[in-house]
Amino acid sequence: MRLVGVCAIILSLPLSLPVSLSWAEDLPLTKNLPIPEFQNRAQDAKPYNFDAPPEGMFRSITTAEGFEEELGFRRTHEIVPVKPTERFSPDTPAIFIVFQLHQHYQAFQVFGRCYPEDVPGLSTQTLVGQDAMYIALEDETGYLKLFPPDGGWKPGRYKVEIHAGEQVNDMSLVGTMRFTIGK
Repeated sequence: MRLVGVCAIILSLPLSLPVSLSWAEDLPLTKNLPIPEFQNRAQDAKPYNFDAPPEGMFRSITTAEGFEEELGFRRTHEIVPVKPTERFSPDTPAIFIVFQLHQHYQAFQVFGRCYPEDVPGLSTQTLVGQDAMYIALEDETGYLKLFPPDGGWKPGRYKVEIHAGEQVNDMSLVGTMRFTIGK
């Protein structure tokens, strides 16, 4: 019954109006591109730098002399850096890496592993210190605390590999923080 009504409407159109019925095969088709080229154009992609401060899940991350815990606007405990700096004295009791996270949907751990980068008398492969913090689902901030090695901090430049996940492995590296111990 509906088909009869549609045919009646089409037949009642004046003959002076051009009626164009086009089919799908008459439409111009676009070139069939591979998915990586279609979705992620190479010229738009920025390579991720694992040797720079981490991005992605971190809103902010900084080295500091300490931290304070404040009550956030959602009545959560927020960890904020105290005296953020990249330069510390050799008698510094601990170096803090304080970070703020984007929303996440799973608990995980953030690890920090400290190595000398340019410290006279120390190999770059020497693990100077490490720390880890468990991040619960409701946590938006956190910190890592690096204690000085035996004998104290030696003057020079240090790097801290930041890893995220369940354990430290080749795939868990998300970035690198750096700080300097001066005289």
